[in-house]
Amino acid sequence: MFTSINPATGEAGGSHAIHDDAEIERRVALAADTFKTWRASPMEARTKLLSAITDAFDANKQRLAETATREMGKTLKSAIAEVEKCVAGFRYYAKNGPACLEPVAVTDAPGDARAIWLPTGIVLAIMPWNFPYWQVVRFLAPTIMAGNVGLLKHASLTQGCAALIEEMVRAAGAPEGLFQNLAIKSDKVNGLIADKRIVAATLTGSEGAGSKVAEAAGKHLKKVVLELGGSDPFIVMPSADLDEAAKVAVKARIQNAGQSCICAKRMIVHADVYDAFAEKFAAAMDAVTIGDPMTEVDMGPLSSEEQRNTVLDQIERAKAAGASLRGGESVDLPGAWMNPGILTDVPRDHDIAREELFGPIAMLFRATDIDDAIALANDIPYGLGSSVWTNDAGERERFERDVEAGMTAVNQMLASSPEAPFGGVKLSGHGRELGPWGLHEFMNLKAVLAK
Repeated sequence: MFTSINPATGEAGGSHAIHDDAEIERRVALAADTFKTWRASPMEARTKLLSAITDAFDANKQRLAETATREMGKTLKSAIAEVEKCVAGFRYYAKNGPACLEPVAVTDAPGDARAIWLPTGIVLAIMPWNFPYWQVVRFLAPTIMAGNVGLLKHASLTQGCAALIEEMVRAAGAPEGLFQNLAIKSDKVNGLIADKRIVAATLTGSEGAGSKVAEAAGKHLKKVVLELGGSDPFIVMPSADLDEAAKVAVKARIQNAGQSCICAKRMIVHADVYDAFAEKFAAAMDAVTIGDPMTEVDMGPLSSEEQRNTVLDQIERAKAAGASLRGGESVDLPGAWMNPGILTDVPRDHDIAREELFGPIAMLFRATDIDDAIALANDIPYGLGSSVWTNDAGERERFERDVEAGMTAVNQMLASSPEAPFGGVKLSGHGRELGPWGLHEFMNLKAVLAK
């Protein structure tokens, strides 16, 4: 039995039965049977369904958001914003999906040559708790548009959210078996990937989880998309608007209590403006309000006491290496509470400087010049996102070209968008979600050559 624990109170919430092997087989068989007909469904049926799911999410926005807040602790305001992003994601594919799947003429080839996109089958999604709806929608909306079918293995913490997503899809009129939640533990994933009826897997999660899924998929020659961790740099240069940069840096670090793969985690500031930025940033972090996530606060608890304690252990390791901490204390309340904080003087060559801090703790570094800033930004095993702050065109070009990341935001906080590709390089994974790129990941690009 999965039982959710409200991280704001430590109290037990809803319970969900774990699916046994017979139920897993029933759902996989149903998905395979549904694919036989859905793969040939007209575009009008796919867009109509996506529009209906959009309406279902919009109509149930409050209920969906409250469930996420109770299960993993994000503020109700941010949970509502997440559901609204899901609405935008479904709407994007309903509007733009058909055009992305139009056949493309292959010019200069002999005869009538075309490239066409075809569905491939069942896609298994292994998804985390931190954005329990949006992470799923990033896979689900293109899956439906592509003519594929989906199975979801969601995090143990957010089984209520998983059940609600399935409910929304069924209420919108989806064929039975088009999308199903598998209430299972991680030890069932390898067996599913090995199943010949499942053609691909997508995972958003940790480097360790991604490595295991990639290994299993490689063994069975299955396509896989991995969206893994990040320790994103937030680079501030002398030409930047320091007031705006400091304000956005706080939001970028504490959103979702710092539990986002594309949160800004390492603030890399040019020496000429380091002291001024550090003062503004520290004052703004001190002003962050924490409290009941159902109310108007800036930050709620972390997702679990275990996650909070992991962050506290990382802080102690940083301090033992010589770093100084401002804030960042555990809060003596039931649940998974801690204050946001800033680590300074973290040794660049220490392991902690290259780790992902999945909580509301920023690391602040001083860079001597742009070359030093880029070198520090890249001196990690990850390459997911980045945010750069400069009003110098030459610096902007350098950052866009030389920062090793799948995404770079300029003078703004990095955020995913339904229209733009999402993904990383190095140990942050491979493959892309969103936009036409995400739609095409699990499709067969077939060449048609005719005389």
